[in-house]
Amino acid sequence: MSGDTLSDVLRAVRLRGAIFYYIEGASPWVAETPAAPEIIPAIMPGVEHMIEFHGIVEGGCWAAIAGESPIRLDEGDLVLFPQGDPHVMSSAPGMRAPRVDRTFFFAPRPPQLPYALSLKGAEITTARLDGGGADRATVVCGFLGLDARPFNPLLAALPRVLHVPGRALGADSWVATFMRAVVTESNQRRPGGEAVLERMSEMLFVEVLRRYADSLPPEQTGWLAGMRDPVVGRALALLHERPAEAWTLDRLGEEAGLSRSSLHERFVHFTGQPPMQYLTQWRMQVAAGLLRDTTAKVVDIARQVGYESEAAFSRAFRREVGVAPGGWRRGQRSAPPPALRP
Repeated sequence: MSGDTLSDVLRAVRLRGAIFYYIEGASPWVAETPAAPEIIPAIMPGVEHMIEFHGIVEGGCWAAIAGESPIRLDEGDLVLFPQGDPHVMSSAPGMRAPRVDRTFFFAPRPPQLPYALSLKGAEITTARLDGGGADRATVVCGFLGLDARPFNPLLAALPRVLHVPGRALGADSWVATFMRAVVTESNQRRPGGEAVLERMSEMLFVEVLRRYADSLPPEQTGWLAGMRDPVVGRALALLHERPAEAWTLDRLGEEAGLSRSSLHERFVHFTGQPPMQYLTQWRMQVAAGLLRDTTAKVVDIARQVGYESEAAFSRAFRREVGVAPGGWRRGQRSAPPPALRP
């Protein structure tokens, strides 16, 4: 698996951590989260896509996409919802909140994060956390924001629910230390705590991706599985390292160590698209970042991503993204900037 290729994509899609809180529940308890697009304006205004994750610090509970089969979580386990589905965390399988009140997520936050959500003997419409029972759980909750457009090959490769058992991480894993640190920081309020946890959440996501990729069966397809394949992984690394190069399928095959036809077949098998189509989409992702983050002229950006003329680049960008480069730049600069908390 090419770690550099994964790093390239995570940088290009602007992965970043966000607000943290933790819940303390006594059975029976339930907490329900709406679909990510509904609460992005409150949690991470300005981002295109948001992933929520939960880590079990103590005890155990159940996690499920709303209305679907639950997964048992034990101490040290992690669960992510990469596609932003509405989901439920509860002390027993099959539980649902009385109703999901979106205004809960838009409520004022404390001046410093993370914070504890522990409702003793109270009930709100989104969470009921103290049922008075003996079975207790402490669950850390966090968010990750990233771009979905114009090209994010990672999102399509991830399942709707990603469960990482604590035993797979190991008893001495820094991830367990990280989850305990969220609880500690919420109580001690040390300077810089938010920034540390934001960076650690990004590291956690990378660690989860590595574990998930390593666990994929040999017959698995998709972008992550393709990175793990020696030939397709090499081809992806080359395209990411040198997107401005005048690649042809013949030349890419030579450097990847496979014939033209065999590389095409293998690349399509894993990624679902031919190598040259992937290259075009990756070039547009790189160009989109340059348009958004720099003041470089469109003609100069065109050359940086492998186009000899501004006209050819503009045609390709409009075809792939749906808007001209100048229109993309204006739209991105008029949008609210991504924020780490409301």
